[in-house]
Amino acid sequence: MDLDAYTARARSGPCFVCAYLAGDPDYRHEAIYEDEAHVAFLDRWPTVPGKVLVAPKAHIEHVIRDLDETAFSRLMGVVHKVAAAVEAVFKPERTYLLSLGSQQGNAHLHWNIAGLPPGVPYEHQQFHALMTENGVLSPTPEQNADMAKRLRKAIVSGCHPDQTSCGLTTCEDLT
Repeated sequence: MDLDAYTARARSGPCFVCAYLAGDPDYRHEAIYEDEAHVAFLDRWPTVPGKVLVAPKAHIEHVIRDLDETAFSRLMGVVHKVAAAVEAVFKPERTYLLSLGSQQGNAHLHWNIAGLPPGVPYEHQQFHALMTENGVLSPTPEQNADMAKRLRKAIVSGCHPDQTSCGLTTCEDLT
């Protein structure tokens, strides 16, 4: 990943979520969930396996000022549903939920769902684990397609990490 090119694109290019939704091939992502108002897709530059972004389809920039309580609750419901799928598929030690971006770049409201793999040393957890400056993973298109397929299956099945409510017997049923 070219961090300088990414920064320049985030600051001067089109809104990455809107470009993705418009089908711009330069902003292609692997979709895992969509409803009438929200979308979830694999992060193009993940720092942990299965990192997902969840965003409203409408170009919204401020989580509090631009969303009323009902819209905020619906968005957070999608974040919860997708995060439960990430936990069921990847079995992270901890799941980080963050809304990042700014008016200077990546302004479209989006939530990052990042499952911290078990065994990551403490000094490489938290913000360190999420910073592209510390390196990104490079899954192949086939690996991304497989991750997306397993996440979609977990979402449709209503999976939760405890596997008590989704109807699947084991997490291996997500493959």
